[in-house]
Amino acid sequence: MVEKLLPAKLLPKETLGRSVLKTVSYRLVILILDFIAIYLFTGKIKVAVGFMIVSNVYTTLCYFLHERIWNRIKWGKAAYKSTTR
Repeated sequence: MVEKLLPAKLLPKETLGRSVLKTVSYRLVILILDFIAIYLFTGKIKVAVGFMIVSNVYTTLCYFLHERIWNRIKWGKAAYKSTTR
């Protein structure tokens, strides 16, 4: 909402570094949740760890690519006109 009040040149852009950090922090949460869920279903630590590793390698890459693709899509982003010259 505040973004509507700011000129376009003051709006922050999603950077590659920010996308990487968001990906890593999200994946850490998912790693923990995956481990807990698989361990509760199987009762086996090795199975939970194995699934957690395999699952998170490819889903991390997919999430990162998804994030970067959506960052390039202009649909749904508000256009702002700078009021300064």
